[in-house]
Formats: sequence, C-alpha cells, structure tokens
Amino acid sequence: MKTIYLDVERPPPDVMARFRALLTNYGPACLVCDAQGRENVLVGPYRPVAPSKATGSALTIQLDPDDLVDCMPVLRKAEPGDFIVVASNGTLATAMWGGMMSTICKQIGIAGALVDGAIRDVDEIRDLGFPVWSRGVVPRASPTSVHGRFEPVQVNCPVVVGGLMIAPGDIVVADESGISLVPKSRALEVVARAEAQARKEDEIRDKVKGGVTVADILASYGHV
Repeated sequence: MKTIYLDVERPPPDVMARFRALLTNYGPACLVCDAQGRENVLVGPYRPVAPSKATGSALTIQLDPDDLVDCMPVLRKAEPGDFIVVASNGTLATAMWGGMMSTICKQIGIAGALVDGAIRDVDEIRDLGFPVWSRGVVPRASPTSVHGRFEPVQVNCPVVVGGLMIAPGDIVVADESGISLVPKSRALEVVARAEAQARKEDEIRDKVKGGVTVADILASYGHV
C-alpha cells in the first residue's frame, strides 16, 4: 500500500508564536487546559522521556496496529515547528520511534513528538534534548524487514489518540504535567485565555511573595 499524503493547513505564524511564548510559564499544558474549561486533555500514561515543554502544529500519521511499519516517511511533509503525532493504537509490543527519528527531527526543527505506543533509544533521545512523549518503552524495533514495506497508511489525516480526535494543524501543548490539545479553529481564542490565566497566576504569586494573606487572595480571586 502506498502512503497517502494529505495537505495540512497550519495555524498562522503569529498565533503559533504566542503558543510558544506560553512555554516560558509554569505548566503551559495546564494553562491551555484551563483556557478550554478542562477539555481536550489526553488522559493516560503519556510521559516525556525527560522534563520538557513543547508546542507545535500537529503533523499526524496513522499506522495500522496489525501491520506496523517505519514512520520515517512522515518527514516528507514535516516543517519546522510541527509536532509529530504517531497514532499506533497504543501498542506497546513494538517501538515506533527512536533515536534516529529524534536526531533527524531535531536537525530540521520539529518541535516534538507524541507516540501513542512505545518508543526506544530513550538514553539517546534524552541526550539529544528532543521532546518526546509516549505510552511506554520497549527495545523491539518496527517490523519493516519482515513486512517488506516502509510506507505508513496515511499522513495528515485525523487520528484518535487517548480517545481524542486530533486533526492535522491542531495545536499540541505538552509538558511534564501532560498534553493539552487545541483545535486549530479555536487557536486564537484559547491562546488569549491562556495568556490571561498566566498573567493572573503571576499576579497571585507576586502578591503571595509580598505578604498578602490567604484570606485576601481568596477574597480577590475566589480560588487559586
């Protein structure tokens, strides 16, 4: 089966710049989650290889769990700032990402990767400093040599990860707390709310450090 490459409409550069600026705050994924009323959060064992913060426009790839193959062809459609999302239906039997993919992605400016399955070469990925989130780790590589094919099923198609639909061009915001997703149609609205939440939290921190009492904080903000 040949790879099906679909086009993707990425969010405007100025909007993505604002999302990247959120990474300077504590808990950017939390800020984005709060900005969406606690929605669009991946629930499950998705953990980073090393403490990381990253955001980018989703570049999706769908792999068939019964015929897993090398996902490297996704890079033909990759652009700097993309966040690669590998949908492999949560399988932990085979690693669908490793050190080589991470090395290439870092070199071409990919923001990060989310693998709905297992990865390997975690020591190399950690030393590279390339942000990768996954469901688990296993040393077994993809069975490309057995299947005799290198093409994934589809690139830039809607995929389901952790029960959530991720469309190409949606925004991924990931940190040590987890992963929040932003539909590209809501990007401007959500980033504005997240920025406001970040300002509010900074204001509360400054007041607490300045000696304001808990009672005063609760009276002013209702909750923290």
